[in-house]
Amino acid sequence: MMFATRDEAGCLLGGSLKDHHALADLVLGLPRGGVLVAAEVANTLDLPLDVLVVRKIGHPAQREFAVGALAEPDVVVLDPAIVGVDPAIHRSLMHIVREEKERLRHCRAIFHLGPPAELRDKSVILVDDGLATGATTEAAIVSARKQGAGRVIAATPVASGDAVRRLSKVADEVVALHVDEDFDAVGRYYRVFHQASDEEVLAALRAARRRGD
Repeated sequence: MMFATRDEAGCLLGGSLKDHHALADLVLGLPRGGVLVAAEVANTLDLPLDVLVVRKIGHPAQREFAVGALAEPDVVVLDPAIVGVDPAIHRSLMHIVREEKERLRHCRAIFHLGPPAELRDKSVILVDDGLATGATTEAAIVSARKQGAGRVIAATPVASGDAVRRLSKVADEVVALHVDEDFDAVGRYYRVFHQASDEEVLAALRAARRRGD
């Protein structure tokens, strides 16, 4: 399955959630690209949009390879099967975690247009533009639970089979338009897939806020 853009993917994902009568109180996008998909989901479902800021934790030897993730305000999730028990790796990871916590604080200051959404007893839909390992979305789910969310749906246009199985253990429901057991990179499932900018994310959030006024 191939999507033209994140906007198209969000419209299709929102339509699928609507057809399946997914009940929720708000939509939370995972910056950056996930917010662009989430904006269309929120528009289709006529729900408020906000962000839940996450950061990937990369392996010390290969930073692009995720071994865990951070989620606001204070969630750290590490994959013990990958990290193992080597003290040297753990020391290196703690340095990376400190770096990513600082970046997460910076992103929170940029992307929250007001106080973070109140999640207690709410049903929320967490949206990303694609799930490779599922690490960042798992951290987001843990964060939503810690903030008191009553129900958490993880939704995405495309996901690996491993990510869906992983998230099915922690989310109430996982919705993916396309699940690929031979998943490659998220960008391979989009005809246009650029690095989303802070300005694009903020524009989507402001537009959603205007719709809700």
